[in-house]
Amino acid sequence: MKTVAPITEQFQHLVRDLRESFWGDLYGQARGTLEKFLSRESVRLRDEAVGCERFQQKEERRGQRNGFYFRDFVSRFGTLRLQVARTRERSFLPGKLERFQRRAEEVMLLIREAFLRGLSTRQVGRAVAILTGEVVSAQTDSKLSRSLDHLVRAFHQARLKDEWAYLFLDGVSLRVRRSGGRKRVQMLVVYGVRVDGSRRRLAFLRSQGESQAAWESLLEDLYRRGLEGKNLLLIVTDGGAGLAAIQTVYPRVLHQRCWVHKMRNISEAVRRRDHDLVKPQAQKIYRAGSLAEAEQAFRRFQWNWQRAYPAMVRRLERDLPELLTFFRFPRHLWRKLRTSNAIERCFVEVRRRTRPLVCFVNVESVDRIIYAIFNALNDPWRNRTLRIFTQAA
Repeated sequence: MKTVAPITEQFQHLVRDLRESFWGDLYGQARGTLEKFLSRESVRLRDEAVGCERFQQKEERRGQRNGFYFRDFVSRFGTLRLQVARTRERSFLPGKLERFQRRAEEVMLLIREAFLRGLSTRQVGRAVAILTGEVVSAQTDSKLSRSLDHLVRAFHQARLKDEWAYLFLDGVSLRVRRSGGRKRVQMLVVYGVRVDGSRRRLAFLRSQGESQAAWESLLEDLYRRGLEGKNLLLIVTDGGAGLAAIQTVYPRVLHQRCWVHKMRNISEAVRRRDHDLVKPQAQKIYRAGSLAEAEQAFRRFQWNWQRAYPAMVRRLERDLPELLTFFRFPRHLWRKLRTSNAIERCFVEVRRRTRPLVCFVNVESVDRIIYAIFNALNDPWRNRTLRIFTQAA
């Protein structure tokens, strides 16, 4: 039986060096060949325009040659140094190059896609430099990212099919640089799930706060775009102004308040020494096995804490109907429907992308970043579903 010699670290380095050398030579030769081809194409175009080749004398010639000039052009093979032929009247760019174009279309597409996939402007520049040898400045990347504005407008205007069963509503606060200093803006977000478990982030709206008017504006926009709510079963929110907006736009749809937000409110309302006692008793309400058990757990909670925290218990009692709506749905969905955590993944990505920025330069950059995040998160979901929404109860 033959024994196979172990692959040493030295051999691995040798293979890597050979691979890098091969591809390096190949790309170098391709770059040189492409430079020569495009330069010769420029000369050919000039000769056709003039009507004769170099050193030929014809009576019907249509102009005078005026030498060459050099310009850099960034391609997938790196930065090409092109020799562009010209006459006294014009220059002749080879191929599909346009005036003032410095980068190939695929390089610009790479920059845009890198931005859409979550890289910062500085990281985009580094990534492009690895492939092309050209360092893209943050200013250049920002200029190219502004080309996303028409995609943002298309996203806001896209028609929606009235096929969504569950909507999750929440907001995230962002800082924007204004003339009067840094100010906070609220980004309201809507996340939808169909009955078959397919999901998508449907809409976002920049506003001054989570007011009823702001939420109504966002929900009415969904309605105008086609989501009339005929198949809508439940809307999950953090409470507050969102509830009143739902009653205005989708009055017949059931509403669920988020238990994560409610637990946070309860913790803020009690003294620190009571946290370890209050929290598990409150959790028993939404962890109950049925609606009747949840109501019984609330009565025990009320009995224990009514005297110490009357205002907190009174608010919980007032919100209890919307907090227990999820019990009307199949048991396997309870954990998904009792909170707005489904939308939190988006906010985690928003914070990750915006943390290095400190604050946005303008509100348009806010929309571009949010659209980029939506695009990056929605794209992998096109062929994936949440199984929990399709399994039998």
